[in-house]
Amino acid sequence: MENDLPAGPDLRLLFDEASRTLSASLAPDPRFPRIDALWLRSRLAAAHHADLQIRPEPIKQLIARYNAGEAVPPIEIAHCVDASLQIMVSLDGLSARLTLIPPKGGKPATKVDVLTQIQAKGIVEGVLVDEINRAIAEGKADDLVIARGREPLPGEDGKLESLLPETRERVPSVNASGRTDYRDLGEVQIVRAGDALMRRHPPTRGTEGLSVLGRPLPAKAGRDARFAAGLRGVAPSVDDPDLLVAATDGQPVQVKGGVIVEPVYTVDTVNLATGNINFDGTVRVRNDVQAGMSIRATGDIEVGGTVEPATLEADGNIVVKGGVLGGLGGKTAGKDMSAHAIRCGGSFSAGYAQQARISAGDSIFIDDLAMQCQLDAANHIRIGNLRRGHIIGGLTRACLSIHARVIGAPNRVRTEIEVGNDPALAQAAQEKAAERDGKENKLLEIGKLLTVADRNPGKVSPEIIARAEESASALSGEIESLRSEEEDLRHRLMLTQQARVNAESAIHEGVSVSMGDKTLRIPHERGASTIRLAEQGLGLFALEDDSHLTAPQRPGPEAAKRR
Repeated sequence: MENDLPAGPDLRLLFDEASRTLSASLAPDPRFPRIDALWLRSRLAAAHHADLQIRPEPIKQLIARYNAGEAVPPIEIAHCVDASLQIMVSLDGLSARLTLIPPKGGKPATKVDVLTQIQAKGIVEGVLVDEINRAIAEGKADDLVIARGREPLPGEDGKLESLLPETRERVPSVNASGRTDYRDLGEVQIVRAGDALMRRHPPTRGTEGLSVLGRPLPAKAGRDARFAAGLRGVAPSVDDPDLLVAATDGQPVQVKGGVIVEPVYTVDTVNLATGNINFDGTVRVRNDVQAGMSIRATGDIEVGGTVEPATLEADGNIVVKGGVLGGLGGKTAGKDMSAHAIRCGGSFSAGYAQQARISAGDSIFIDDLAMQCQLDAANHIRIGNLRRGHIIGGLTRACLSIHARVIGAPNRVRTEIEVGNDPALAQAAQEKAAERDGKENKLLEIGKLLTVADRNPGKVSPEIIARAEESASALSGEIESLRSEEEDLRHRLMLTQQARVNAESAIHEGVSVSMGDKTLRIPHERGASTIRLAEQGLGLFALEDDSHLTAPQRPGPEAAKRR
């Protein structure tokens, strides 16, 4: 066995059981004038002392003195080190982690050692015995989770549930695919005083958690949802304050924070005998609106017959069961933008439109024909449902899509189409971002105040702390709301880059399609086509199937039957 050892001087090793140290001595040997650390390490391994904790400085001294030709008296070069362990509890109290360093010739850690320190730390919840056993078996662990607490479950936010699923909303809603959530724009829905409209569901408190130290961890309660103040035409139920009921007969309209009931003004015909109508609510005209008249409503406008060159303005939707005959061919056309115009904050729907100027804050539906019209919609324009679906002449403009069966005419009549251009969207997104930044800065300042109050008890009065906490809570809600609105605006901006024009059957020469600074003129008649942004500008493609997108609902006989 001695023959297997590396050549060198006679190294004398002595292990002291009492002090658990290893000493080494060397006498000069002229046959081996020099030694090095590699030789020394191999001799320690051969003597079964390689697992001890080496002392670097004595080793250096031993080698240096021998290489200088000196005899080296016994010098302690290594010692035993027992295994060490550390258990840390996370700041949130939800976990405890074990770090186990293996021994260096000393005693290994035992399960009893770990459990003793667990007890000393006060850890009583969620101890993972299997993980401890595995660490002990391996003799080491690096930040190993050995206990888990119960994480508190946040409460559910309160919500307002509409009890009238067909209730119209004042704000257009564009889904992820870019389609508007078109609601049935059929007849005006009427509720009676006392009808249930909306239920408030309070937030839940959440489920309390438990730290590994056995201390309760409070759960974050859900955010409350309350009915907005000043809702018109409604009141809380006498028997149930969380139930909103109609206080009067009228049309229910869903708004932010609740429902309002708008009064409905009904008239057979609007003419010189009735005079112009300016009504705070919804206007229903059973028959026609004659030329030169005007209707202004804060709610919806529904016309059962035809609208002659007249002015219709509504904050909500406008539905014309017949058609619209505008005044774009008249003497005031192009001069007075208010002359014979139809404007609504929601969606517009009609059977046909001719020489009409129509703008909608949401979308426009025309079932049969739009001839020489000026149509402007924030979201979509769709021409054609059960009937022809032609766009002939005029200017048709929408941010997200224009869809018709036929665009243009064989006689090459000039027909202008514009999609995907809404500078106001980018500006609105920037304004929302700036407003959010301002509120976040205010919240940061309040946070600094609360930190000072927390670190210096008594320095800030309880009243100031309470007001600061209330302001912080309100600002957090406002910031979250602004962030959501900002994301919606940027999503809509993204959708404008995907805007398209669809012609189901044909698109004729004489049609000009624009998107921002890009224009495409149709050189000759084409069949079913889609026009959208391509790598080199606007491109003309075979009709692309978008049936996988949510199809818009349209008013029609079926809607009337359901009512």
